[in-house]
Amino acid sequence: MPTKFITHPQGIFRRDSGSEGAPNVSVSGSRQAVNPAWRWLALFFGTLLISATPLKTTSLSTPSTSIPADGELRHLDNNAFTVGERLTFELSYGIITAGEAVMSIPGYKYVNGRKTYETRIEASSSSTFDWVFRVRDRYETFMDVDGIFPWRFEQHVREGHYSRDYDAFFDPTEETAETSDGQKFKTPAYVHDIVSAFYYVRTLDLTHAHKGDVIRLQNFYDGKTNPLSVRVLGHQQVETEAGTFECSVIEPMVVEGGLFKSEGTIKIWLTDDNNHIPVKMSSKILIGEIEAKLVKYQGLRNTLTSKVD
Repeated sequence: MPTKFITHPQGIFRRDSGSEGAPNVSVSGSRQAVNPAWRWLALFFGTLLISATPLKTTSLSTPSTSIPADGELRHLDNNAFTVGERLTFELSYGIITAGEAVMSIPGYKYVNGRKTYETRIEASSSSTFDWVFRVRDRYETFMDVDGIFPWRFEQHVREGHYSRDYDAFFDPTEETAETSDGQKFKTPAYVHDIVSAFYYVRTLDLTHAHKGDVIRLQNFYDGKTNPLSVRVLGHQQVETEAGTFECSVIEPMVVEGGLFKSEGTIKIWLTDDNNHIPVKMSSKILIGEIEAKLVKYQGLRNTLTSKVD
């Protein structure tokens, strides 16, 4: 059935034991060899920082980004996700089923004495597509359970002949990030990485957000902190293999800079219930369109009330 948007009125840095010294950073192969379409497929969940769009809208409220004098780290309510959640997506380029992506929270880990969610995002090309371009990528963030901010971020990229391993260690009290080559950078207190930013947005209730409302965050990657904003586009019903869902639609944006370059924009559909899980992501690129659609879910924190069939 045809769809239309409907808007609603508003309503320290230390490494884990067993990790000695700075982790190695390894880069091999040529970035030039990476197929642009597969770059999007493999890193679909890292594309919270892709498109540059002017910001001329009012902001939704966001928590403080400063540390109080007593050094107490922030607490944010999270009723959207927990350990055991696992979301599986089919990645497609046009009519071609090209791979699979999985978002999961396999467990808790303690980092610097703080309890964190171990969150993973993995993307791989299908066995039948490996002969065209083989992808095995993994992103991992250890995210503070109480404050929903990162302590450690890992990126492991295997795309064709290109590979990269990159780590960043965050210290919100010192407001710094140290990367795997030993460099230390000044950051805002609760700066995000590309994974924690996505999970943070999921803690927000966008059900009654106005079309055009903007969530403003900041993201650190590869030695730089860039503004990250997420704009609410409206509400829409979406059909996937896992079911049909009522969703809020958002569009991630950056003012300048970012992880990747693209001539298109990305849209993400989050369920209009307490889970706020992504059920669809799509982007028009220079040639064609890329989609990720939910095919299976398990371990959700709440009843999936947004599902209509």
